[in-house]
Amino acid sequence: MKTLLFAVLVGSSFSYLADCAHSEDIPEGELYTYKEEDGVTREMEIHFPRDHDPSTESVPGIIMFHGGGWGGGKRDQFRYLCNYFANRGLVAATVSYRLATKTYDGDGSRKRVCVTDAKSAIRWYKQHAKELGIDSHRIIAGGGSAGGHISLLATTNHELNDPHDDSSYDTSVAAYLLFNPALGMADAKDSEIDFLQHIRPDFPPAIVFFGSKDEKWLKGWNTAYEKMQSLNIHSVEFWIAEGQQHSFFNKQPWQDITIRASDEFLKTHGLIQGETTLELPKTREQLVKKPS
Repeated sequence: MKTLLFAVLVGSSFSYLADCAHSEDIPEGELYTYKEEDGVTREMEIHFPRDHDPSTESVPGIIMFHGGGWGGGKRDQFRYLCNYFANRGLVAATVSYRLATKTYDGDGSRKRVCVTDAKSAIRWYKQHAKELGIDSHRIIAGGGSAGGHISLLATTNHELNDPHDDSSYDTSVAAYLLFNPALGMADAKDSEIDFLQHIRPDFPPAIVFFGSKDEKWLKGWNTAYEKMQSLNIHSVEFWIAEGQQHSFFNKQPWQDITIRASDEFLKTHGLIQGETTLELPKTREQLVKKPS
């Protein structure tokens, strides 16, 4: 396996958000309501590049979905990431969505409601691309754990649509940032939320991160990755953090390490320009790349 070691940077070079050591120190972005249902608003928090002028520029957009077991979690999980990529010139959104309850009494899996809201959010993002100053053909979706699962289904499954959405906007994306997406074996009971049943040969480029000790969810991703390889999908970067558990990416130094790797990935695919402004921690943690 190829190993990528993000080495220590020696000296006093610029460190991204040097005064913001923790995610909770990052300022909140601008709030937008993308949907209202039964008197409850669904919001996304958008971070814009400094001096961004939608009337004169159109940049790639990122839209992220938080984790939390489909029934919990908050959008601020990806505030740090969104603020970073806004500083790198992209428009970046982190989304709140309807949380699935244990007492869900609809058809199929309780996870369906999360996917439907994610599709609504992506459609709203595209529908308002001009006023936000984003290129609707260069949108990057992603998320962590349950949010990774939700982002994958929202962009590959043509069903589970909200009938109130403007269906003239599709939910396809140009790439993915996926942080230990939670693909469970039990999903096979409901084809609408089983990602394995929606993988197609035209699957977009993706970068995926997992801890080597995330045994429950790593098993599900390995199965999906094998199917991708059987379909000759070789544009997926699969990275392992040795010795790490589920959600390792939420803590430092892995938060910065995975964001920097995501930056390099987006640069490879022409979705970001210039060099990363993120100085890595003075530690020896590393990511190991799985063969594609």
